Amino acid sequence: MRWDIHSFMPNRISGQIAIVIVASLIVIHLVLTALFFLTRSGSQLDRPQDRLVTLIELIDASPAGSRARLVSEVATGFPSLEMELTDRVPDAHALSANTPYLDGLRRHLGPGHPIGSLAAKTLPDGVPDIIAIGLKDGTFVSARISATPPSRPFGPVIVTLLTFATSITLLGVWAARGLTDPLRGFARAAENFNPHGEIAPLPERGPFEIRAAARALNQMRERIKSLIDDRTRMLAAVSHDLRTPITRLRLRCEFIEDRTARAQMLDELSHMSAMVESVLSFLRDGQSRERASMIDLATSLQTICDQFADTGRDVRYDGPDHVVIHARAAELHRAITNLIDNAARYGHKVDVRLMQASPFVIIAVEDDGPGIADRDKDAMLEPFVRGDAARGMNDKSGFGLGLSIARAVIEAHGGTLALLDRVPSGLIARVTLPLPDVR
Repeated sequence: MRWDIHSFMPNRISGQIAIVIVASLIVIHLVLTALFFLTRSGSQLDRPQDRLVTLIELIDASPAGSRARLVSEVATGFPSLEMELTDRVPDAHALSANTPYLDGLRRHLGPGHPIGSLAAKTLPDGVPDIIAIGLKDGTFVSARISATPPSRPFGPVIVTLLTFATSITLLGVWAARGLTDPLRGFARAAENFNPHGEIAPLPERGPFEIRAAARALNQMRERIKSLIDDRTRMLAAVSHDLRTPITRLRLRCEFIEDRTARAQMLDELSHMSAMVESVLSFLRDGQSRERASMIDLATSLQTICDQFADTGRDVRYDGPDHVVIHARAAELHRAITNLIDNAARYGHKVDVRLMQASPFVIIAVEDDGPGIADRDKDAMLEPFVRGDAARGMNDKSGFGLGLSIARAVIEAHGGTLALLDRVPSGLIARVTLPLPDVR
């Protein structure tokens, strides 16, 4: 059976954070405890006075005839002490001198071992350079005391700080992986959400709070998709039901003898039919089943401009002969046609410019009409919003869906649509589309 650490973790984020903090504190205490014992045991074994006490007791307990050989062996084994039997005896002043080091030796060896310094020189920490220690039979042993290595009082503090920093780093890494990764997953799921396509559910894993948020997001996306599907089906049914009476009314109008009245009735019915088709077109955008393919955008724009020119409109193309992009041809054709038709309706001359600015391609549809006020530009991209009198709108000139349909198609292709002012007058509908990745 495979062991998984996540099976032992609490379900909630607060519990997991508490576990990490407690584990960090335990690690810090273990490190400090180990450091304490290692430092303590090392200092007891390495201090010269402790070794010296042990060796003096060993020499004092050995027979007098073998002491010379034993001292020689000790000198060989501990060259830093330079121990030897000596005839030099410290004077009374040296034997009575009180220093922390000498007092410590006297306390460990007892009163039967006279101790004094044989040299006036002392080490930086006040320890005599050479001392003589008397044995119980009156013999003296001299020894040189090497300088003890300087203590490092900040060692434990540094280790504590490093351990604390390591624990905080591990906690940060855990927080980044355990909290920010699911949040980035939520952001990607929201950005890639397409209510008209297949919805891949967001994985419901991690702490309780993350699982609850993922479950709520999945349910919300399902509800949105269901609402949009219901709206589309309802409006499609309404439009279908409207087509039948419109068709019947067209047939009945043919029997009206008054030509003027018949023309007016047919014009109203055409207007109603165009309104129904525009609404359906707006609803269909973003949910087309057409597959994207590589198309020549420059050729498509030239074709659209030629079609408008054939109807007597002054529409001209300016740009390269070939620019290939990845798009859905029919949808993009409809979006660009809407933009050019909107420009030709309110201006006398329309220029369609195509430019490449890697990694994007830019289409600019420019007209010389009255333009749109800055305060109204954003609103004009919303559905069923029509321009003011400056654009020459009337009840039968449109339904306020052309720009909305174009924006929906362009955004479905990963692009943007912006309305800009043209100098000296007019409007620029600027379309930005991504170029295909050629790597």
